[in-house]
Amino acid sequence: MARKREKGWPPPPEPLGDGVELVDNHTHLLSAVDVLPEGEAVPTASEEIAWARAAGVTRLVQVACDVDAIEPGLALARDHAEVVLAVAIHPNEAVLHAGIHEVAPDGLDPDPRARHELSLDEAIDAVARAARTDRVRAIGETGLDHFRGGERGRAAQRESFRAHIALAKELGLPLQIHDREAHAEVVEILLADGAPDATVFHCFSGDAAMARVCVENGWYLSIAGPVTFRANDDGRDAVRVAPLERLLLETDAPYLTPHPYRGRPNGPYLLPHTLREVARVRDESVAHVAAVTTATAVDLYGPW
Repeated sequence: MARKREKGWPPPPEPLGDGVELVDNHTHLLSAVDVLPEGEAVPTASEEIAWARAAGVTRLVQVACDVDAIEPGLALARDHAEVVLAVAIHPNEAVLHAGIHEVAPDGLDPDPRARHELSLDEAIDAVARAARTDRVRAIGETGLDHFRGGERGRAAQRESFRAHIALAKELGLPLQIHDREAHAEVVEILLADGAPDATVFHCFSGDAAMARVCVENGWYLSIAGPVTFRANDDGRDAVRVAPLERLLLETDAPYLTPHPYRGRPNGPYLLPHTLREVARVRDESVAHVAAVTTATAVDLYGPW
């Protein structure tokens, strides 16, 4: 008889040890309800933050990438000293704000909500207003997603991406990039428009060659759970060739749960799994990788 696959929250990881702290460079607290199996209790943000702290993840960058997420994200960052905020219009949201409702290549219809009654310009204006508050420390996630939508949608994504690049440079904030199957065009736009001083490829999905391009341009690779996936040799090669000072760690929770819990809900408390794989791949100590990536995150986003 086949073993029933578990679906709930994974157990806490092994302790990292005294004095080892991590920053989750990109997470979506308040979104666990989107991935939890029916009947599973939805934790509060305070509970997820407490789980993270117990695992050594002491600081988080919460990402609000649609209009409806901005105000809850601001409230979360105001109420929790462990949290700072990134704000943007996700590329797939940009398509809907532009009034384009195409069927995605994966067969999923777009899901327009009331917020999509705002034009793309109006949605980006909402981001710009929020980005001027002290608890907002980055613009993101923005970029290109070639996995979904046709050429009209990609044109809207390019327009949105360029507006976010300009906003990040205007405000002197780091830019967190969503790059899904769009490496060449993302790089092309960054070089044409001039990338912000701090440019971070969230959930870096390129290979060693792409990592070298990023490093040559002074950009950062944020490494998430897929680096632990057995088939992801390209991701591990990228981690090997990049200087440690150009790496960050993230969960993208509640998505992209690391092996061996793939398919179950993700949370910032599981970031040590990704840390340990990065340390193993680079043949460096867990404590050293934690210290350098944490220092880099604080340098980029400022004090919490």
